[in-house]
Amino acid sequence: MNELVTRYLATWNEPDAEKRRAEIEELWAADAPYIDPLAAVEGHDGVAAVISAARDQFPGFRFKLLGDPDSHHNVARFRWGLVPESGGEPVAIGFDVAVTDDDGRLKGVYGFLDLVPGS
Repeated sequence: MNELVTRYLATWNEPDAEKRRAEIEELWAADAPYIDPLAAVEGHDGVAAVISAARDQFPGFRFKLLGDPDSHHNVARFRWGLVPESGGEPVAIGFDVAVTDDDGRLKGVYGFLDLVPGS
């Protein structure tokens, strides 16, 4: 699960849309939802759109794992921070729960926001 979480965050950080899409198709089940307070989408197209929108909204930032993922069975929870690429403190912090299917692909990610810009 640790490798999956690392690859999941790397997908959010991938600047090339085609490479990002290929990674989404490899990591995610075709109909998997991504749900957080700002988005509720389903499938590869929906996930790709949410990631693209986040990248457009925060150019010059990247997602960084905060601490170690905690997992059991087919579920992992982990914290992340949205940090400047040059380094520094997170402008956003979140907590995600990822669930995998029997093949080890994401069958759902459910996010919570602990710190949002401007709060």
